[in-house]
Amino acid sequence: MSKIAVALLNFNGKTHLENYLPSVVQFSNDHEVIVIDNGSTDDSIEFLQSHFPYIRVIAYAKNYGFCGGYNKALQEIDSEFVVLLNTDVQVSKGWIEPILKLMESDESLAAVQPKILDLKRKTHFEYAGAAGGYLDILGYPFCRGRVFHTIEKDIQQYQETQDVFWASGASLFVRKSAYLEAGGLDEDFFAHMEEIDLCWRFWNLGYKVKVCPESVIYHLGGGTLDKSSPKKTYLNFRNGLTILLKNEDRSDLFWKFPIRLALDWLAIIQFTILSGLPHGLAIIRAHFDFMRSIPRQLKKRKSSIRISQSNPRYGGLVIWDYFIRQKKTYRKIKP
Repeated sequence: MSKIAVALLNFNGKTHLENYLPSVVQFSNDHEVIVIDNGSTDDSIEFLQSHFPYIRVIAYAKNYGFCGGYNKALQEIDSEFVVLLNTDVQVSKGWIEPILKLMESDESLAAVQPKILDLKRKTHFEYAGAAGGYLDILGYPFCRGRVFHTIEKDIQQYQETQDVFWASGASLFVRKSAYLEAGGLDEDFFAHMEEIDLCWRFWNLGYKVKVCPESVIYHLGGGTLDKSSPKKTYLNFRNGLTILLKNEDRSDLFWKFPIRLALDWLAIIQFTILSGLPHGLAIIRAHFDFMRSIPRQLKKRKSSIRISQSNPRYGGLVIWDYFIRQKKTYRKIKP
C-alpha cells in the first residue's frame, strides 16, 4: 500500500488539466497522481494519454457526480491517505508534506485541508474553504478568512494549525479507512456542501478535522458551477437542509429546523432581487425536492453511528453577526 495518492476528479475539464495538472505533477514528490474521469465527452483522456502517459487514469462511462465519482474511485485506490483535489487547483512546493506528517502523527485525524488562496487574486483567501470551515447553530457555513461574500486578504492572520468543523472539498486530505467507515461522500448531494456533511460524520464517529495553513494551494473556483448559476443556488439550499436533517442532534432539530426553513424563504426574496428570478425559483425547487427526500434522509440518520457529539461548532448565528451586528470577519465573530 502506498502512503498517499493525489486524486483529481475530471468531467470535461481538459482546459483545467492543461493549466493546473503540471503543478500537481511537479510538486507531488513522486506520490501517485490519479485522474478519475467522470464520463468526459471532450478530449480529456486523449490529452492525458498524450501528455501524461505515466499518470493513472480511472475512467467511467458516465458522470457520477463529485460524490459518486470519488466513492467509486476510492474503492480502487490502494493508499493510506487520499487527496481529493479539484482540477482547477494550482499547488505549491511542499504542499503535501506538512499535512501528511500531521495525519501520520494522529490516528484520530480523518481529514485536513491546506490554506486555500484565490488563484485570480493570490493575496486573498478563496471562497471555498479559505483557512478552514465552521458551521453555526442553524447550519450556515463560514470560514476563517471568508464570511458570506466578505473575503479577507491573507496577512498571515490564520496561520495556526487547529481543529475546524469542516475541511474544503477543493483539496481534502482524507484517511481512507475513516472515509470508508463514515460511508464516503453522500451521493444524494451530487455536488456542493458534501464535504461538510462528511466532516460532520467524522466528528460524530470520534475523529477530528483540521486545517494546516503551512500547506498552501490556489483555487480558481467556479470550475464546476459558477456562483451565478441557479443550479449552484439550488444545490446549496437543498444540501444545506439535508445536512441539518441528517446530522443535527435530535433534541435541537425540532426547534432549529423551522427557523432555518423560515430564513430560507426570506432568502428567496433576497436572491430574486439581487440575483434574479431564476435564483429565487431555484430555492423554491430546492425546498420541494428536499421535502420529497425526507424519508430517505431519515433512514440515513437512523443508520448513522454517533459515538461523539464533541466538535468545534460555532454556537452563535452567523447571519445575525454578519448582517445585524456588522461583524464581517471570522475574528470578529469568533475570536
